[in-house]
Amino acid sequence: MSNAPLTVTLNDERPHDLSVAPSFSTNGSFSVELANEGQAVHVHLHIDDQLSRAASLSEGNHFVDGGQTKTVEVFVTSPPEPVSGKLKIVSGHGSETRYVDVTVDPGSGGKPPVDVDETLSKPKQPEPEPSVTESIADVFPSVDPRAAPLFGLALVALVLAVALASLFESFAITLGAGVVVGGVLAALVLTMR
Repeated sequence: MSNAPLTVTLNDERPHDLSVAPSFSTNGSFSVELANEGQAVHVHLHIDDQLSRAASLSEGNHFVDGGQTKTVEVFVTSPPEPVSGKLKIVSGHGSETRYVDVTVDPGSGGKPPVDVDETLSKPKQPEPEPSVTESIADVFPSVDPRAAPLFGLALVALVLAVALASLFESFAITLGAGVVVGGVLAALVLTMR
């Protein structure tokens, strides 16, 4: 089994001549390479009803210029069991016709089966809400969580100092608020890890 391309040689010995292997096996999508050894030719590809259960072509009619190799993709959807059918290749508007027996065997891809853990069927328990201390530690990750109450107290002192300084508009109170702000900043620096 392979996902190597199926090679079709065109015009090798005479005009509209087709040369292709009689059978092809794959475990997934593959390509058909139309290698033209002679003059330009029209090629038609068709998948029969049996093979169409697992494979499809984006386009059936192709023009292959002289000396050109054209690649046509065959898309395979993995069937639950092997599928066999025929790929019909026609050149020169019906001058030559060949059939390739194609087998799609998804079990031969070498992929191990997927084991499903039983814990996937059980709903996940929601995580508990973090405490106020943990929330502050999340906002300031470099602050020691045990220092969170100190941080909260410093924040209250800072707000109170700024509020009093703006309410009384006194130099002494503004200076005192500056000292509190400096103390709060010093305390925060000391709580950093």
